[in-house]
Amino acid sequence: MPLLNDNSMEDYAVQGAHYGFSAKRIDELGASEYTLGLIVVDVSGSVASFEKEIEATVKEIVRACRHSPRADNLMLRLVTFDNNVQEIHGFKPLIDCHDADYDAAIMIGGTTALYDATYNGMSSVSQYAKSLTNQDFDVNAAVFVITDGQDNASTATRSMVKDAFRQALTSESLESLVSVLIGVNGDDPGLDTYLTDLQLEAGFGQYVSLGEASARELAKLGDFVSKSISLQSVALGTGQAGQSLTF
Repeated sequence: MPLLNDNSMEDYAVQGAHYGFSAKRIDELGASEYTLGLIVVDVSGSVASFEKEIEATVKEIVRACRHSPRADNLMLRLVTFDNNVQEIHGFKPLIDCHDADYDAAIMIGGTTALYDATYNGMSSVSQYAKSLTNQDFDVNAAVFVITDGQDNASTATRSMVKDAFRQALTSESLESLVSVLIGVNGDDPGLDTYLTDLQLEAGFGQYVSLGEASARELAKLGDFVSKSISLQSVALGTGQAGQSLTF
């Protein structure tokens, strides 16, 4: 069950997956257009040494997004994964995301179901965007998947992930999509090669490699993610994706 949801959220199923997602009830939304920000974070056992830094990064993303001129038009969903996918909270307006809610929300676990989490995340973007556009909302999205390892626990396949990206890009529910795969511990050439291949095969728009999971690098990552979400929101209505940033 999501940790930070309330009764204003509605549950959705994801075809081909055991785990679904949740999102703010559409009749309770206050704006006419939204950017869906999706953050998917690896919490497998190998990230235990920088657990607190991950939590701080998530908080920084939320704080920084509040400074966006389009803060009222942002919704965020936070997902973590080890060998299981866990929704910390579904898509909800930024105003409902509070720093203190994320205290101890990051729970370090087992192995790495990277494909399951990515498939769930992309499917959630497509499905909720379709629900919104069916109600005459304008929608675009920014997706960030952060991992320090290769998949070793998923039931979803690379082909399913690729199909989820294709669905998001061709469904006509999203005006545009920014998607970034982020590798932590990019000094590992094997991981870097693996994630570069995944980016190209699955359809991520960009791959970013962090050399190490230091507090400084993860703070820089938080800034990168929040600015990317903000730029994507500013672009909503132009028919174009937001400006791509260099990490």
